[in-house]
Amino acid sequence: MNEQINVSKLTPGMSFAGDLLVRSIEKRVGKTGRAYLDLMLGDKTGDINGKIWDPDSVPGTPVAGGAVTVEGTVESFNGRNQMRINRIRPASNPDLRLLIPASPEPAPVMLAQIDAVTDSFRSGSLRALVREMLNMTGESLSYYPAAQRMHHAEHGGLLHHMTSMLRMGEKLCEVYEYLDRDLLMAGIILHDLAKTVELKSDRFGNVSDYTADGILVGHLVRGAVMLQQAAEKVGADEEMTLLLQHMMLSHHGVPEYGSPRLPMTPEAEALHWIDTLDAKMNEMQAIQERTPVGVFSERIAYLDDRRMYHPNWRGDLQVPEDPQEPAAEETPSAPDASENGLLPY
Repeated sequence: MNEQINVSKLTPGMSFAGDLLVRSIEKRVGKTGRAYLDLMLGDKTGDINGKIWDPDSVPGTPVAGGAVTVEGTVESFNGRNQMRINRIRPASNPDLRLLIPASPEPAPVMLAQIDAVTDSFRSGSLRALVREMLNMTGESLSYYPAAQRMHHAEHGGLLHHMTSMLRMGEKLCEVYEYLDRDLLMAGIILHDLAKTVELKSDRFGNVSDYTADGILVGHLVRGAVMLQQAAEKVGADEEMTLLLQHMMLSHHGVPEYGSPRLPMTPEAEALHWIDTLDAKMNEMQAIQERTPVGVFSERIAYLDDRRMYHPNWRGDLQVPEDPQEPAAEETPSAPDASENGLLPY
């Protein structure tokens, strides 16, 4: 098989033949009453929705998390790419390195960064509480993504999100020195740990669906419950635990995005904006990487249905200019203030 095209480079009218990962699959019924299969397929560069209009022609139903060999044609539907699948079968020898998006750093490196921050906390009660929460999360933290789609949807994406936020948190505390640095950094580490309960992920970081707990409770509330359990186990300070629970519950900012409380402390407000900024910057980076220079992307639902532009111009790539400055003209000196009785400002 020839080298296949990356999903991020697919455009309407192109034909595709190659191996892809099945991120999700669902049997649906169309307006005419006929059944079809709706799939989300992807490689390490992005995802594309696929349709199989004649499920009976498929030799064995694909499964979420499995690799398949696909032949199809790319179409445009509602401004987004979609693949009409002509043939599909289980992949015989897929190269998973090309199919699975992964964080830029290995899990052990990112876990070490989190350990170093936790060790730096001045409060023994805070250190014990954070460590207990990390222990409750367990090995899954090393491979879990931060989301099913959108930002940091990759192997190790949750760690990637956390460590990026920790770097931002350190810088923010240098600007706003009144922030409780340890409380903010602990909130960053804890805020999304319950996503390991909310999402169904395999060890490749591929999320097939939300769990029942994720749908009925969600990671904000589940995280606050887990924190209470951890606090009782280690005998953590009550007000400190309450402040962290508030940060976890309010970090989505507004009720429309799932937060039952608005941020009511500086650290909670900071956590909300650090989380929002890191998520959006990660998504925008992925969009730019798959969008040609000088071109607008498709509409992005997660970014309020905006189309993102990939500029031609970059200031950090420009050759520094060295214009010849004109010689300064001599100007008469101002009279001394003491001579005319004026006081200089």
